[in-house]
Amino acid sequence: MSVSPTATATVYVSNADSQDISVLRLDRARGSLNPIQTVPVGGMVMPLALSPQRHVLYAALRSEPYTVLAFTIDPSTGHLGELGRAALPDSMAYLATDRGGRWLFAASYGGNRASVSPIGTDGQPAPAVQIVPNGKNAHAAIPDAANRNVYITSLGTDQVFQWRFDTHTGQLTPNDPPAMTARPGSGPRHLVFHPNGRHAYLLGELDATVELLDVDATKGQLNRKQHWPTLPAGATVKPWAADLHLTPDGRFLYTSERNSSTLAIWRVDTSSGALSLVGHQPTEQQPRGFQIDASGLWLIASGQLSHAVTLYKIDRDSGRLTETQRLPVGKGPNWIEIVDHH
Repeated sequence: MSVSPTATATVYVSNADSQDISVLRLDRARGSLNPIQTVPVGGMVMPLALSPQRHVLYAALRSEPYTVLAFTIDPSTGHLGELGRAALPDSMAYLATDRGGRWLFAASYGGNRASVSPIGTDGQPAPAVQIVPNGKNAHAAIPDAANRNVYITSLGTDQVFQWRFDTHTGQLTPNDPPAMTARPGSGPRHLVFHPNGRHAYLLGELDATVELLDVDATKGQLNRKQHWPTLPAGATVKPWAADLHLTPDGRFLYTSERNSSTLAIWRVDTSSGALSLVGHQPTEQQPRGFQIDASGLWLIASGQLSHAVTLYKIDRDSGRLTETQRLPVGKGPNWIEIVDHH
C-alpha cells in the first residue's frame, strides 16, 4: 500500500489515571511531537478506535458508568469535540469499528463477552444490540478486511472465537468451527492481519509469544503455523506482552512487552509470513500501547508507568528504531491512535 502522508498528523493518547486524552501534533519533517489539546473525559479511559474515514474517535471508559464516548476530529487542527456517548454493557478492553463504520465492536475482559453497538450516519454510537459470550477474558474484537468475519480473542481459555458478521443487521453468528484453539497457556491478547490478507499475527500475553496464523478468508478460519518468543534472550521477567502492529507495507512487525519494557522488531517474509528477529528496543516503562503512522516511518510508544510517550523514526531498510523525542503526557497512558491532516 502506497501512502503519501501529509507533513503533519495528530496523535491521540488515552490516559487512564488522569482520565483524559492527550492530543499531540506530529511534525514528520522535524520528527517532533507537540501538545495541542487535553480533553478531560471523567473516567478511566483506555481503548480508542477510529472510524474508517478517520473523522470520529471512539473512547471507552473502564470505570462506571461504562460508556463509549465519540469525538469529532477537526480535519484542519485535529482537535476533538464531543459528539455523543452511549452505554456499554461492561468494562471494555478493546474497541473497533466494522469496515463500513456502521457498527462498534467491544470486548470485555471481566465480562467474558463481546458486544455490537450501532453507529449512526453522523458517527454517534448507540447502546449495544447484541452481546455474545466469548470464553474467558475476551480481549480484542477484530473484523477482517472483507468485513465478513470478526475474531474475538479469549485470553483465559486460549481461544480465538471466529464469528460470521452480517453488515446489515450487525449480528454475529458462530462460524464452524466456532473457535481456533491457541497454544495452552499462551493467553491470546491482540491480533493483526497482514495487508496481503493471507496471514495474521497473534500475540500471547501470558507467554510473550507472537504466532503466525494462516487466514482462510473464504471460510473465515484461522490456523496456527509457527510462533516465536518476543522477550529478549536471557530475560528473567514474568512474560506480559501487550500490543503488536505492522507497518502499512507489511514488511515489519513490532511487539511490546511490559515487564521488560521493550519493543521487539521483526522482519516479515511477505510470501510465507514468517518472522525473523531484528532486535529489541528498550522503551517507556510498561509499554501497554503503541502505534505506527500511515507513512510507516514513525512509531510512538506509551509508558503506562512512566506517564510519557517516545517518538521513534523507523529505518525503512532495517526496521530499527531511533528515538527522536520523549514527551510527558497524562497519567497511565495506554492507547494511541494517529490521524493524518488533509
